[in-house]
Order: sequence, then structure tokens, then C-alpha cells
Amino acid sequence: MNNVFVMEHPLIQHKISLLRDKNTQTKEFRELVSEISMLMGYEVTRNMPLKEVEIETPVGVAKAKIISGKKLGFVPILRAGLGMVDGMLKLLPMARVGHIGLYRDPETLQPVEYYCKLPSDIAEREIVVLDPMLATGGSASAAIKYLKEKGVTGIKLVCLIASSDGIKRINEDHPDVLIYCAAVDDKLNDHGYIIPGLGDAGDRLFGTK
Repeated sequence: MNNVFVMEHPLIQHKISLLRDKNTQTKEFRELVSEISMLMGYEVTRNMPLKEVEIETPVGVAKAKIISGKKLGFVPILRAGLGMVDGMLKLLPMARVGHIGLYRDPETLQPVEYYCKLPSDIAEREIVVLDPMLATGGSASAAIKYLKEKGVTGIKLVCLIASSDGIKRINEDHPDVLIYCAAVDDKLNDHGYIIPGLGDAGDRLFGTK
């Protein structure tokens, strides 16, 4: 597996364990997804470029550093990706947010697009695609392909749990995309769900079935 960063920070691993628990209710599940996303955001943004500036403090002038380079954008894959947006925006409230709506056909397991709304300057931004579960990889790959067609050249994929199959699919389809996750599970069931995973992230986030 290439271009994969598994975040093993104790806080992230502890919260992922709580997220997996079938007894974790909707409110706590939603809070955990937001918290984990924020913690992961620190690593995802580690290589953002900086430039030196002069800042006037109350007692003098300091040489300091601020973020430079391309602006950032978040693109959650609807609907489960919405749960990760707030945590990321707490770190980078200036980022723009686009949305791509995809659902997986239950028979073919292939992604079907039903909604897309992106910032007008999407091609000028570094984009972080958000999707809690990287299962077959079909939806994430389709979303990334669409972003590239819009001119985006810098893309990272952030998910909470990934499958080995999903990682392989992204590596094959988009070898330039870095994948960040908190855990990697080996198996998918006949319906394309990650095993042991955490169930349907969207249903658990929004209290639906």
C-alpha cells in the first residue's frame, strides 16, 4: 500500500474504538467523528507552506510565520462526509467547502452522482476529500476523478477507517493522492461494507437506517 498514513496517536485510537462500539449513540458518535477529524487535521496540514512576515507586538517587532501557498478547500462526500467538516473547519475556518453527492448502487456497488457544488476557484486550491469510510474505494475514486476534471492538482483523501481493497483502488486510480486514515481493516462483506468497520457511518451520524 502506497501513500497511506495511518494515524496512531493515542487520542485518535481511543476515540476510534469508541466510534466502533455498536452501543455508541448518535449524539456521541457525531461528536467523536468531529473530534477525530480535528485531530487528524493536524497531520493532514503538516506540510502546508509557510512564509516569514513581521508582526508588531505590544512591545516590539517579531519575525513570525504564516501559512502561504495555495488556499485550502474541503470536499465531503455526501452524506457521511458532512460529519467530518466541522472538525476540520475548527482548525481552518477560512477554508472553502464544496460538496459531492454520491451513492453506491446496491447491485453493482458502483458510485452514482446525484449532487455537486464546488467553489468557483476550486482549481486554485489544495483539496481535502472527506469520507469516513473508504470501503471499495469507488465513491472516493469517482469524486477525485471529478475534481481532477475541474482542474484540481493537489488532492488528499481523509477517512476514519479504510479497507485494504479501498486503498488499493485509490493507489491504482490516483497514485498521486495521499490517503490519511486512523485504521485499516482487511475485509469487505458481500454488500461492500468494511469488516469489522463501524457499520453505516451516515446512518450512525444522522440516526437513520
